[in-house]
Amino acid sequence: MTAQSDKAAHIALVISDVDGTLVTGDKRLTAATVAAVGRLRTAGIGFTVASARPPVGLRGLVSELGLDLPLGAFNGASVVRPDLSPLEEQTIPEPAAREALDRLLAEGLDVWVFAQGAWCLRDPHGSYTDLERRTIGVEPRIVADLGTLMEAAAKIVGVSRDHAHLAACAARIGAALADRATVHRSQPYYLDVTPPHLDKGRFVAWMSQHLGIPPERIATFGDAGNDRPMFERSGFSVAMGNAEDSVKAAASAVTDSNDADGFAHAVDRFILP
Repeated sequence: MTAQSDKAAHIALVISDVDGTLVTGDKRLTAATVAAVGRLRTAGIGFTVASARPPVGLRGLVSELGLDLPLGAFNGASVVRPDLSPLEEQTIPEPAAREALDRLLAEGLDVWVFAQGAWCLRDPHGSYTDLERRTIGVEPRIVADLGTLMEAAAKIVGVSRDHAHLAACAARIGAALADRATVHRSQPYYLDVTPPHLDKGRFVAWMSQHLGIPPERIATFGDAGNDRPMFERSGFSVAMGNAEDSVKAAASAVTDSNDADGFAHAVDRFILP
């Protein structure tokens, strides 16, 4: 952790990223994390998540953590109830979706499309497909032509084991799509394209308005570039020890890694009165 010792003042709501933050590298909720969420609830502090995952990938968290507030999926582009029914849904405008697909394929990336409630791809044995199966708990739909889904794409993902190449792709594709889509890496190996002007920061603002909690009383947790918009819209932010340096620099505090119960440690050190 950092040397910072001041607690966040009067926090009423905690919003956490999931992968790389709330769960371990092998996608588990530890007993310490579950207990920390319970302590927040006992203290009267609300808790929910904002994730790059599709809504179906949040189902296990709802049951294990007893979540009872709206959740942010697809990096905030979809807001769902705890039963996963939609409160708000957006898709990528079709022209931007088609250009994103073309550019991701031209970069030599594996491409996934989340559309019509399904995880769609061409190669079921491609990079990280086994990890995604474990993460979201569903099987992919095999689609010969991903272009047929561009009218309904909620998220398009470029996938690569070459993390440096993916980082370079993020810069190029982000610049090309500009304000027509939101482009962030949610993991070193995933490049997410989601609807424009909608990100996890937008979800923080949505929850602030929905619950009547001012932003300064909201704390956020994250580890990746797609979590920085949350930090910008909340009063207190915590970066995980495994986070990128730029994410740590943007946070109010830094905790231990997701594999060392960093979330639970930070809740006790920074959040709970």
